[in-house]
This record gives sequence, structure tokens and C-alpha cells, in this order.
Amino acid sequence: MAKKVDTDAPPALIIEFRTRDGEVWGQLTAEAREFKTGSTGYYANGKVKNPKNGFPYQVGTNVILIGSKE
Repeated sequence: MAKKVDTDAPPALIIEFRTRDGEVWGQLTAEAREFKTGSTGYYANGKVKNPKNGFPYQVGTNVILIGSKE
């Protein structure tokens, strides 16, 4: 099976963290990346805060294009 490539993908994505009620906890920018596994997608790492008490949460996420691994 050939490696899948998304030529229409942007260089970055904005990920917003909200409660079900719409309260925003923060945003992270996920940059395009090729992972060590050979897959491609996006990676983001950072902190968001609970707006009610300021408690920080560490966030790390991978967004992988399915079928992009060689």
C-alpha cells in the first residue's frame, strides 16, 4: 500500500479547548510534523487553564493522517 499524502493540509491547525457549555480554556497551535514512525500529521504541546480558578493542565496531542505511514 502506498503512503497517503494530503497535499491540501495546512501547515498548522488551531485546537481550541472548550467545555460543553462553550467556556474556553485555551488554544494550542498544532504544527505539521513527520513522526519517527513515518506517519505524518500534527503535533501540539502546551498548557491550558481552568478560567474559574487558574489551575493549569498540560496537553499533548498527535493528529495523525490515517494511512500516512510508509
